[in-house]
Amino acid sequence: MILRKGAPEKLWAFWGKSSAAPKDDSLDDAVCLEFEPLAAGKKSDFEIGSIINVMRRLGVHASIAGGLPKSLERARALGCSTLQIFSHNPRGWALTDIPEEEARRFRRLREKLGLDPVFIHACYLINLASANIGTREKSLLMLDEEMRRADLIGADYVVVHAGQPAGRPADYPSDHESGGDTGDSGYVLLVQSLKKVLGSRKKRFRAGPQAAGLLLENAACPPQFGGAASIKTLALAAGSSGAAGLCLDTCHAFASGYDIRTASGLSELARQTQGVSVRLVHLNDSKGQIGSGLDRHEHLGKGRIGTGGLRRFIRFGPFRGLPLVLETPRKEESDDPMNLEAARALIGR
Repeated sequence: MILRKGAPEKLWAFWGKSSAAPKDDSLDDAVCLEFEPLAAGKKSDFEIGSIINVMRRLGVHASIAGGLPKSLERARALGCSTLQIFSHNPRGWALTDIPEEEARRFRRLREKLGLDPVFIHACYLINLASANIGTREKSLLMLDEEMRRADLIGADYVVVHAGQPAGRPADYPSDHESGGDTGDSGYVLLVQSLKKVLGSRKKRFRAGPQAAGLLLENAACPPQFGGAASIKTLALAAGSSGAAGLCLDTCHAFASGYDIRTASGLSELARQTQGVSVRLVHLNDSKGQIGSGLDRHEHLGKGRIGTGGLRRFIRFGPFRGLPLVLETPRKEESDDPMNLEAARALIGR
């Protein structure tokens, strides 16, 4: 988000990937916040933090049943300003092409509704750090296709789980041999896989800004078994491979031993992600205890992280202002509205 001051009693706030503000203020995704001019010498209690809360992008993982454009309609009906989708069945390797007309309708409707950013969550079967060559090659092809589909519909990012090596064959390259310093067995293969996918895209697009970016998501894994899924390793891999950055899942971080309920836990998480862009938060509570490695999402405020912990996380400096996408349980029609209401309360709207 970029903030730009206009007239003394106006502050323009708008979202975008550019690091510089456009010159005119007639933007579809701009919000003009107006307030009364202050008397001379009087201090304002108006804080930039409150503007960030007003502007913060909030959404859900929306169903694509009935076609990709339906997900946009569902998100907007819930009052969302961003969303995440699957572009196909995420639990299988089989794919059907996205018709060009459907992709065109998605792009147009997304622009009309002002939903931004749009994230695609990649297939769950992808394992970029697998020691099995066959699995790794299938994963590379699938991830490349996920990125191509994101480009087709105009999505901003693809979110992927890095995966884990199931074993370590004799010819498995070590971190020491590659000059790495992670102590994580899957790091080298992960980076090699990412470079293959992103390298081929760079050749196709010649660094074209229209191409979707890739975000690596942290997994729910106890620290002693973190491997390629650890947040530290993902941050290093993103930096080494040219990935756009990270997606942080609060449930996964908590299950991996990060006590995001405390200042010290948040500081450690920020330290491990230093130097790489965190571009998305999957906001979920956790059914499991801290460090349990249990990937079981819970309704906001009803799990082990709790309302206080989630509020502390999303208001913590390095993560403040990031888009929030909920992946909370959805068994009833009322579940998403309930969790969105809880999220808005956490943000402070």
